[in-house]
Amino acid sequence: MVGRGAISPRPDRRAFLTAAGILLAAGLPLRAEAGPRLAAIDWAMLETATALGHMPVAAAELIRFRADVGVPAIPDTVTDLGLRGAPNFELLQLVRPTLILSSPYYTRYQARMEAIAPVLSLPFYQPGAAPLPKAMDALDALARQIGDPAAGGRARARANAHLDLLASRVARHADRPLALVDIGDARHLRAFGFDSLFGSTLTRIGLRNAWSEATAFSFLAPVPLERLADMPDARLIIAGPIPPQAQGALSRSRLWQALPQVAQGRVHHLPRMNAFGGVPAALRFGDLLARALEA
Repeated sequence: MVGRGAISPRPDRRAFLTAAGILLAAGLPLRAEAGPRLAAIDWAMLETATALGHMPVAAAELIRFRADVGVPAIPDTVTDLGLRGAPNFELLQLVRPTLILSSPYYTRYQARMEAIAPVLSLPFYQPGAAPLPKAMDALDALARQIGDPAAGGRARARANAHLDLLASRVARHADRPLALVDIGDARHLRAFGFDSLFGSTLTRIGLRNAWSEATAFSFLAPVPLERLADMPDARLIIAGPIPPQAQGALSRSRLWQALPQVAQGRVHHLPRMNAFGGVPAALRFGDLLARALEA
């Protein structure tokens, strides 16, 4: 018998059914599965988890990830936590993660995430540093954190074998440097330097980057188009689609037509990719680059 004022040991049935209904509506299981339950806020960490063979139960901004990145494929069973910059913390709590995957981009949410579960935050992108080695190290760091260190070794070995194969495929194109750019508008571009994922992957597979400065990448493309004239011998690699308005303007631009890369037919186009991803993004960039150069 429970005395007045005491807490009843029996759970409130209505509250239980309400919580269960929320879980089911969100597509979440009522029972916890074996193994780590990972929730990824950061896309590079999401890719790192998939490379280890540990698909998260939840991740942020999956609609855009599937549209803009696509590889690796994320099953529909993974719960979408909303925007990376404004994740749904109520839903994050409901998925019951045992580890939240983040990065220094989201330090403002660190305390709120730690109130839900332990947080692993790894730096992939730091000024003046090549991201690819950090992305490779992240494989081992996450694998150790989830108690599966062998998965890190296997993923690193697969990645290095893939990169070695890519190096052999592109070796005959090492005669010229490559200018890796993203077109902003008809007069401006973004440039990927040694401190970008694409630039550091380029180095790893034995090719030279024509852009010797740090990465110049922002919402408003910061590099004037005429800077390409400073790299006359380079092959121009355009990463991602050209905006429609810019495409029309470039077709009429005397400056664009006069660039040595354009005039001599040394322009290669790559589809949209994740420029701020992990090892899978680096491998996808390498695959697409090799295919474009071979074509």
